[in-house]
Amino acid sequence: MKQYKLAAVFALIAFASLTWSFKEDLFQVSKNLDIFASLYKEININYVEETDPSHLMRNSIDAMLDNLDPYTEYIPESEIEDYKLKYVSTQYGGIGASTISIEGKLFVNELVEGYPADKQDVKPGDQLVKINGNEVKGKDRNQISQLLRGPKGSAVDLLIIRDGSVITKKLVRDEIKQPNVPYSGMTDDNIAYIRLDKFLENSAQEVKDAAVALNKHQPKGMILDLRYNGGGILQEAVKIVNLFVNRDVLIVTQKGRNPQKTIAYKTLSEPLLPQMPLVILVGGSSASASEIVAGSLQDLDRAIIVGQRSFGKGLVQQTFNLPYNSLVKVTVAKYYTPSGRCIQALDYAHKDANGKTLKFADSLAHKFSTPAGRSVYDGNGVYPDVVVSSSKPSPITVSIVSKNLFFDYANDYKKKNKTIVPAADFRLTDNDYNQFVASLDGKDYSYTSRTERLLSDLRGEAEKENKLAVVKVDLDDLKAKMLGAKKTDLQTYKAEIKRVLETQIVSRYYYEKGKVIQSFQYDKEFQEAKLLLNNSGKMLAVLKGEGEYKTIGSPTKTIAALTTTEN
Repeated sequence: MKQYKLAAVFALIAFASLTWSFKEDLFQVSKNLDIFASLYKEININYVEETDPSHLMRNSIDAMLDNLDPYTEYIPESEIEDYKLKYVSTQYGGIGASTISIEGKLFVNELVEGYPADKQDVKPGDQLVKINGNEVKGKDRNQISQLLRGPKGSAVDLLIIRDGSVITKKLVRDEIKQPNVPYSGMTDDNIAYIRLDKFLENSAQEVKDAAVALNKHQPKGMILDLRYNGGGILQEAVKIVNLFVNRDVLIVTQKGRNPQKTIAYKTLSEPLLPQMPLVILVGGSSASASEIVAGSLQDLDRAIIVGQRSFGKGLVQQTFNLPYNSLVKVTVAKYYTPSGRCIQALDYAHKDANGKTLKFADSLAHKFSTPAGRSVYDGNGVYPDVVVSSSKPSPITVSIVSKNLFFDYANDYKKKNKTIVPAADFRLTDNDYNQFVASLDGKDYSYTSRTERLLSDLRGEAEKENKLAVVKVDLDDLKAKMLGAKKTDLQTYKAEIKRVLETQIVSRYYYEKGKVIQSFQYDKEFQEAKLLLNNSGKMLAVLKGEGEYKTIGSPTKTIAALTTTEN
């Protein structure tokens, strides 16, 4: 009886402490709001120069949120539509064309197959001069988007320059649907492939529809590609996992400071493909909902993860309405995969002396176990079961891409070649590549290599230590050799540059789907996934945690060979 009384006393004390803490928090909020409101009023009334109240307030809000994390953000009414398109809906009223700005001019870049721009023979490379009579010169991307978008059925007039001639186009806007699944299909060795780009509305249904269609071919296994997928709606991720996992299985738990934000998500339906051999592709840009899918299927020993360690976003956001049709998106919780781990990589609660967010150290990672006894670790994203190292593009390739020097050649190629072979087989010839190199004559694709930056730093340090005279000859000699080596970079990195150029050209003929299909011939992660699905013995060994697959991403292992991309 005494034990029950003690328990009741402790419960009352805890409740009283919680209540007191809550009241104290409310008092602090109320107090600081009063201070801020008074300060804001006095600045606007008394400051020596004219002030812009809206600008002052926006700066204040942004400064406050900057101290939290990059996912907590304020969305004013003017940005609501862009917010919905980015985080919620895949549909908007428009013409189905993307644009690119080059040297102050606006050009059509790529088209969406079957939509107004494509149907009305708008072409990549067309220069947009006016949209509905409005000059595009001097307008930013947001202003251009507002001009091109509008209700389905409304008209939009384009004034275009093509090959020196002025052309007018009258288009009728349509409801543009950006699919979450841009491509799905069967490989030549009877493996199903689904690429999922985002987790917006209906993404689970799109994956299910693709899986149902592909399952009719009785595939030997399935690849779900989540590379470059930055995530989206958590519930969609749970539904996708449910396609492969039995009913009433815990997939993810979100835990917040507010007890109401602590929610456990379980599968609700019978699975569509409970026995389908499954490989998930991830990379350094796979984040959030992508990591829920990959991490939970790894924790449940249901799929093999292939690629590079994922980004590491283990935070959940919720949107709240604010006055005057504005919103705030707030990080309300962290999420935990079935084993109990949180894969959040950056510790936003702690920053270094320069204000830079710190990463959770691998040495502090905690070990968790899967049902098969495999060891997995928290922090720093989802570590793949099978690592395929990624290679960073060369500086010359980055320079050519960033300066849009592929653009004109790809457009000219389409003009000279009405058709090409199927996307899966397309490759540029050496003669094509030499023509591309010739097209770069007189164009600026200069860049500074990492070695040149190091030499510059070394020269600076030598000057500080008054030793430049001793090493100057050697430094100048190294710099001259570097400049000589750079002259041959177009040939040294020929294979890499050709791959990017091929992708640009294929998009002119086969749109987004063609780019995906054409990339398979160079895709190391895709090839590794196919090898696994064609080797049932290795698949089983990985999922059972045999040998080297017993521990996944141990912080005590050397992982220098693992390249991750942070964004």
